[in-house]
Amino acid sequence: MTNLVRSILFIYKFTMINAYKSTGQIIRELREGKELLVRQVAALLEIDPSLLSKIERGDKRATRDQISLLSSILEVNENELLVAYLSDRLVYEIRDEDLAIEAIKMAEQKIKYLKKSNTVV
Repeated sequence: MTNLVRSILFIYKFTMINAYKSTGQIIRELREGKELLVRQVAALLEIDPSLLSKIERGDKRATRDQISLLSSILEVNENELLVAYLSDRLVYEIRDEDLAIEAIKMAEQKIKYLKKSNTVV
């Protein structure tokens, strides 16, 4: 199996397995898989271990910079972890709205349009 095929399979597996997990749950599983302690990862992030625990439990949200650093610490694709982080932000912002799915679909169209035309809505 080529490295490209392995990478594609990893990304597919990572995305499918983690589609329903919060970013915090993903971080905890990756950290535990590397047999790293909360205090070790927190030290590398330069945050208090209690904050990392809160992030893993979903009580607090990591910053985008922390997500980028975590991807390096946990040796995972940064884009995959960022996608989980961004999807969490969207979900928690609109999850109680009756029209959430329709709003996300419209937002997707707007993003495509804005990227194509470089205009601001």
